[in-house]
Amino acid sequence: MRQRPEAVCTIILIAVNVAVFFILSLFGDTEDAVFMMQHGAMYSDFVIQDHEYYRLFTCLFLHFGIEHLLNNMVILGALGWNLELQTGKIRFLLIYFGSGLFGNVVSLIFHGAVQEYTVSAGASGAIFGLMGALLWVVIANHGRLGRLSGRGMLVMVALSLYFGLSSSGVDNYAHIGGLVCGFLLALILYRKRSGRDGFENPIRPEEIL
Repeated sequence: MRQRPEAVCTIILIAVNVAVFFILSLFGDTEDAVFMMQHGAMYSDFVIQDHEYYRLFTCLFLHFGIEHLLNNMVILGALGWNLELQTGKIRFLLIYFGSGLFGNVVSLIFHGAVQEYTVSAGASGAIFGLMGALLWVVIANHGRLGRLSGRGMLVMVALSLYFGLSSSGVDNYAHIGGLVCGFLLALILYRKRSGRDGFENPIRPEEIL
């Protein structure tokens, strides 16, 4: 039996996010907005007025508390494992970081338009990008990829957006921007694998969640 290849990038991303969280926890409270701003969280004035554009990237590795971290890492593991095995490492990383950065830009634009000045952090925009990309991958495989189905992915997208929109303290602009960007990037980057190189029965996100 051929050994299943590991989703190396997904594992590394999870490890880096966890490491950053626990390192920051040694020096302060990760649920404190001021502390998080001091360590790379996104805040519109800092990005736009002070030109600290690096925050669009660094905030992807910051999380407000252990619950925020664990929720994102579980979903990243579920979606990332499935997607990386289908797209390969380079395309996977392009989708992940492209979606995260685009989601943050969308968040800046819309929060600025309504004059809401919030401190944003978390991998959620990038993770929604993985969700959008995986939706396209399933569609490109005629609505079925191992145990994943197009209907199941649409339900996951709808529920994820609903929970975000019905909860407080959630950057829904980043979620929606990441979701759309991930779908479009997969549309451009994804190349369907042949049956010989494909992977049967990838892990279902529902089984991990």
